[in-house]
Amino acid sequence: MLKKLNSIRYSYIKTNLRTLFLNAILLLGILLSIYVLLEPTWLSVQAIFTFFILYMLLHFITSVFIGFQDSKEIKDRMDYMSLFIAMVANGNYQAKIVDNSNDEIARIGKDLNELTDKMHTQVKSLQRLADEKAELADGAHRAAAIEERQRLARDLHDAVSQQLFALTMMSKAGMKLFDKNSEAAKDKFAEVSQIAQQAQTEMRALLLHLRPVHLSGDSLSSGVRKLVDELKQRTQLIFHIHIEDTMELSKSMEEHLFRIIQEALSNTLRHAEASEVTVELLTRGMDVAVTIQDNGKGFDTAAMKHRKTSLGLKSMQERCEELGGTFMLRASVGVGTQIGLRIPTN
Repeated sequence: MLKKLNSIRYSYIKTNLRTLFLNAILLLGILLSIYVLLEPTWLSVQAIFTFFILYMLLHFITSVFIGFQDSKEIKDRMDYMSLFIAMVANGNYQAKIVDNSNDEIARIGKDLNELTDKMHTQVKSLQRLADEKAELADGAHRAAAIEERQRLARDLHDAVSQQLFALTMMSKAGMKLFDKNSEAAKDKFAEVSQIAQQAQTEMRALLLHLRPVHLSGDSLSSGVRKLVDELKQRTQLIFHIHIEDTMELSKSMEEHLFRIIQEALSNTLRHAEASEVTVELLTRGMDVAVTIQDNGKGFDTAAMKHRKTSLGLKSMQERCEELGGTFMLRASVGVGTQIGLRIPTN
């Protein structure tokens, strides 16, 4: 009911009624002035008020009728414009307002037509950009997959393949020494066991790279916990986990952070020779802070800068910078390694 009273049609009626009221007051004042000043015999107080009531009643009906009639055209034009806006909102950019009048409403309709044309052009541009982005993303995905396969092939050749070759040679040497010098043969087989353990660690790290990169619907905290639980079952590492479960991050940020943590843990498995690893995923004010720290052998950061093994660190740093964050690396020989990220969430 209140909505109807605020409509254009009722605004017209209220305007007419206000005009009626002002005219009636003015007319009543004139009649009373004539009665008081001139005192005509044909005019009485009863006649004045009778005329006033009839005037108000007649003009009230007339004002309502004229208000409805005069506002009908404007209401229809406004309803037509509302229908047009609803059609555009639903994606029908071919719709047009046809109004041959030369008033303000017609000019608004013309402006809306021009706005719709511009929106249509923008939508086409966005669709074209989306298609181009999808093609680029597909190409980048294929290139990344090829690069990852090549890197894994190099790692298999540089690490596991050479270790398996060393195992073969040392096993043969141990077999030959067994009859001649059993103590020397035991030492050889101890070395074989150590190399086999190293090869196993390398394979676990490489298999970690083959693990799905995406969270597959899990939250970041849940995905990291599952990853750590998996490593606990397959390795002798002791993990210390400090993860907040209430962080609200974008899906893209969660994917990037998960990949960084995965890469960091893979590097720890392959190179650190650590017994304990700490993983922290916490909020610090408006930032998210990630820390991966181990108590392994560490390394000289200056000497590591240009070696192949720094490619994983470079990849983590690039991912962090893509998120607008800062990347920190601390390492000391014989002490361990610490990787820290600080990324804004807003």
